[in-house]
Amino acid sequence: MLEEAGCLVEHETLQKEVLVSCRVKLVSSRIVVLALCLSVSWLWHGAYAQTGKDGQAVASEAARWGEEISTEELKEILAAGSTPVLDVRSEKEYSIAHIPGSVNIYEKEIDDIMRRFPDKSARMVMYCNGPYCHKVKRVGEQLIAKGYTALLRYQLGMPVWRAFGNAVQTDMLGFKYIFSGDRTAVFVDARSPERFKAGTVPGAVNVRFGETEKANTDGRLPYTDKGTRIVVFADTPQEAREVAEEIAHAAFWNSGYFGGTYDQLKQAGLW
Repeated sequence: MLEEAGCLVEHETLQKEVLVSCRVKLVSSRIVVLALCLSVSWLWHGAYAQTGKDGQAVASEAARWGEEISTEELKEILAAGSTPVLDVRSEKEYSIAHIPGSVNIYEKEIDDIMRRFPDKSARMVMYCNGPYCHKVKRVGEQLIAKGYTALLRYQLGMPVWRAFGNAVQTDMLGFKYIFSGDRTAVFVDARSPERFKAGTVPGAVNVRFGETEKANTDGRLPYTDKGTRIVVFADTPQEAREVAEEIAHAAFWNSGYFGGTYDQLKQAGLW
């Protein structure tokens, strides 16, 4: 069990990540560290109450469902771009929020996975909704039974990906769902003030890269409700992602960005 700056974390895959995060952030803000550690500990409390698995248990799980990887390992895989990362949740969940760079194949579409990735010896990463989500285990078990030998599981999933300040991507279907149904969501226009004034998503606020700290206190961002869903859009997905990640690093863990452009949103007839 890890105890560092108030952290209590019982899952060894997460211990290394929390330890690094705690030590780095402790230099600049003990409060931020404590909040991060407590939130991560809460995510895992009860899910992995056992105090660490021995090598035999880890090997047994890897043989049954696929080897488990950390957030940093997943980031390295995504940056390399040579290993497919599968989101095995539903199309709707994926469209609302997913890890950038992942592809969506629903857990029940095993034949489709095998058709698209026929090399059974090649690496493949799977993820879903975190420690309580068993979709990756079900998919992994079926694929291993069919001869796949290099499966990887990001069992920490979406909750921990977000907890470590990583933004998620929203597609058009998801944006439509949020725009029409989530009355508490905040839409952030990351374009220039001139472009913002010329026309934007109804109710959106204008926050440029580098303005998050100010926006956190001047009313543009919901300072008293860090769990509010925030969706950033811009003229390019990269511009939107930069602002979304900056917002996520201000403890708005439910922030993401639209993977298209403002013009595409305008042409979609949402308003």
